[in-house]
Amino acid sequence: MSAHSHDPSAPSSPGQSPESPAAARGKPRKAALAAWIGSALEYYDFFIYGSAAALVFPRVFFDPDDPATATLISLATFGVAYAARPVGALILGHVGDRLGRRKIMVFTLILMGLSTFVIGCLPTYAQIGTAAPVLLVLMRVCQGLSAAGEQASANSMTLEHAPEHRRGYYTSFTLNGTQAGQILATLVFIPVAALPDEQLYTWGWRIPFLLSIAVSVVGYLIRRNLEETPVFEDASASDAVSKLPLADLLRDHWADVLRVVCGALIATVSTIFTVWALSYATSDAAGMDKSAMLWVGALANAVALITIPLWAKLSDRIGRKPVFLFGSLGSGAMVFAYLWAISTGSYPLVFLTGILFFGVVYSAANGIWPSLYGEMFPTRVRLSGMAIGTQIGFAVAGFAVSFAEQLSGGGEWLGVAVFTAVICAICSLAIATGRETHKVPTDRLGEKPHRGAPAPPNAAESVSA
Repeated sequence: MSAHSHDPSAPSSPGQSPESPAAARGKPRKAALAAWIGSALEYYDFFIYGSAAALVFPRVFFDPDDPATATLISLATFGVAYAARPVGALILGHVGDRLGRRKIMVFTLILMGLSTFVIGCLPTYAQIGTAAPVLLVLMRVCQGLSAAGEQASANSMTLEHAPEHRRGYYTSFTLNGTQAGQILATLVFIPVAALPDEQLYTWGWRIPFLLSIAVSVVGYLIRRNLEETPVFEDASASDAVSKLPLADLLRDHWADVLRVVCGALIATVSTIFTVWALSYATSDAAGMDKSAMLWVGALANAVALITIPLWAKLSDRIGRKPVFLFGSLGSGAMVFAYLWAISTGSYPLVFLTGILFFGVVYSAANGIWPSLYGEMFPTRVRLSGMAIGTQIGFAVAGFAVSFAEQLSGGGEWLGVAVFTAVICAICSLAIATGRETHKVPTDRLGEKPHRGAPAPPNAAESVSA
């Protein structure tokens, strides 16, 4: 879906403020395209690991004589990347707020592509024993470090280039690209999963990982000439760049960091849908076909490509909070319907509930969090605030898969649904307590209104955190 450029000389729509000088100099279409393509390529790499962890790795990298334990540990390695993400956020957030967004966007894409390619080259458990899963975990950590800086840098880049009254729409391209990467990963894995077992578990599973070398090359060519954002350039020119972004962030914006951490737990919905539900559906307990379940994910993500920008446009009109809260609370309800449908073994029900759940309802929260979180922070600490807050929340979401596997006892879905719904309630409560920022000018974002002082322009409805 193409973005539309904004003419800064055009008159503002009724009720909208004129663009700030920085916003008028922005190049939203180019930034949105770079964010979309880069995120699609980056998360292709990230998501093929999830499919492999559920379907292949238990037999390739772990002891095949104990399949239940192998599956549990394999799903845990999926979460290892999420544990590494807060560490990456601390490092890459600091560098991005000190030196710029573009450098991080190039670095993360190269790191992700190379680590994923190496996974495709690793020897198996049968060849080198326990050293195989150790090497696998090491590469997964590298993937996590890369992902920690990818979305925060791409979101910051797009938000700071965007016209002020369309920040939600333009920043949604980062998540739209993430969904596209998930579709690509799933479509690549569908023919691989259909291979005879002998071919699948020897060489077939390696193909999606080896293709990532092309990902690195394409992503580098796209992002190397991307210009830095106008507001960051202005901050650099006026020496307003933070010397210690982390210290400034935790001193002045700790409440919003905590709010983002709790809000980012919404990613639990994605990991449960993408990894645990896939593992559950193809297990002996449900006995559904691997390829069919991969198609559920592909179609749900295809629908999300359409709904994400639509939800984002709506958030530009009515605000970020109502759209996010609908997606979060709705996902808490829909998870029951989807997992129940899997338990019935009915393919029509699974496709219907899966597409409605992940493609429509979850997309309301997923599509607008880049603008929602980014608008909580000023330019000088935006990348650090988004990276640290989201990655801590995402780390919990990553391990939700292995927790859900233990909670299910090998085949009971109800406890997993309750767990997911509770997480959604926590996300909703955290965001409900925050300010509404969709009308705040870009150069005023992150400002804390003082008691007795007038509200920022176009933010009369904003309330203090």
